[in-house]
Amino acid sequence: MIEPSTKNETKNIVLVDGVRLPFMRSGTEYFDQISYDLARDVLKAVLVRNDLDAKLVDAVIMGCVVQNPSTSNVARDGALGAGFPNTVPAHTVTMACISANRAIADAVAMLQTGQGEIAIAGGVEVLSDVPVGFKKEVRKKFFESRKFSNPLEYRKFVQGMSPSDLLPQAPAIAEFSTEEVMGESADKLAAAFGVTREAQDEYALRSHKLAAKATKEGNLDAEITPTAVPPEFKSLTHDNTFREDSTLEKLASLNPVFVKPFGTVTAGNSSPLTDGAAATLLMTEDRALELGFTPKAYLRDYLFVAQDPKDELLLGPAYATPKLLDRAGLSFADLDVIEIHEAFAGQVLAVLTALESDDFAKKKLGRDRRVADIDMDKVNAWGGSLSLGHPFGATGARIVTTAANRLIDEDGRYALVTACAAGGLGHAMLIERYGA
Repeated sequence: MIEPSTKNETKNIVLVDGVRLPFMRSGTEYFDQISYDLARDVLKAVLVRNDLDAKLVDAVIMGCVVQNPSTSNVARDGALGAGFPNTVPAHTVTMACISANRAIADAVAMLQTGQGEIAIAGGVEVLSDVPVGFKKEVRKKFFESRKFSNPLEYRKFVQGMSPSDLLPQAPAIAEFSTEEVMGESADKLAAAFGVTREAQDEYALRSHKLAAKATKEGNLDAEITPTAVPPEFKSLTHDNTFREDSTLEKLASLNPVFVKPFGTVTAGNSSPLTDGAAATLLMTEDRALELGFTPKAYLRDYLFVAQDPKDELLLGPAYATPKLLDRAGLSFADLDVIEIHEAFAGQVLAVLTALESDDFAKKKLGRDRRVADIDMDKVNAWGGSLSLGHPFGATGARIVTTAANRLIDEDGRYALVTACAAGGLGHAMLIERYGA
């Protein structure tokens, strides 16, 4: 019989590197690619940038939301395509917009429990390649048609059908449980917290201006690996998602998209549909030092929460953040860097309002006073998902990498990464700069 270990030892897990392909608006530069292509390229980039032998990697974990059926385990297919030995396990996870966060958390847990020393975790999304389908009744007919033995039997297929039944249908970005489109939920959330249209447009403009500034000044160079897209092999070096020439006047001229005519969520203050891939290289601290790496940061702690998807679909960070800080014995003032996922400007501002609200703290969190007095200079200083884009399965790896790079650039110690997700889900992670 194997005796249980009496040791209660937690390994330090470090972020050695984080890399992503340039994010592109869906339907543009990656239009001819599938998720496999981007996953392969970003995984290969991790190895090349760090001169790492793929045989040393113990696992590859990738997040993906809208999956191509031909590569449903895109982590495995991408890893094989990138040259990883077939002996390296790889699997794909999905948790809506925090899929890459889930992949990173799973990798951290694996390394902490001694199931390996090196893992690559991240995610990919190609929303230019959304699988289309048909109504359930048509799908049933397709299934039954496999049994047809002669051409005349195919008459059964069209019986009772109209031409419109054969029109393909793209999957809706809506909650299955509530049938509500996410933008509608963002509109409701903004209204519930008194977030005005003007405030949303101002925040969106801030995000675009900061992304343009960070790109111009080279702040994002450390996380972006240039790529070339076939068949012309056009070189891509920067994101094409932000709008440097955006103005409040242009944003104010846009009509509401989801709640018409009085809604406040528009295309201008929402994150764009985006294609992209990102990955992080994680190791136990001992293994990283043994191989001669200088880590960027410790991944100290993380948690996931869930709320009512009907009324609090996108409010997860307001619940996850105080739990995480309490567990670490820290206050919001101890944070030097804050990276919050920007699905919608209204969602971000509602979360920040909740964190600064005594009423929310008392009614929802059981606390005496507000969680935070927020210094906006700490929040998404290099832009966010509104401007840099939001490939669903990859965003979590981007913001973890950005948080670590900002800690180094700004000489900070602690960073908070937090994000909302469909299903009423939320996530928060605490990162500490290595050597701080």
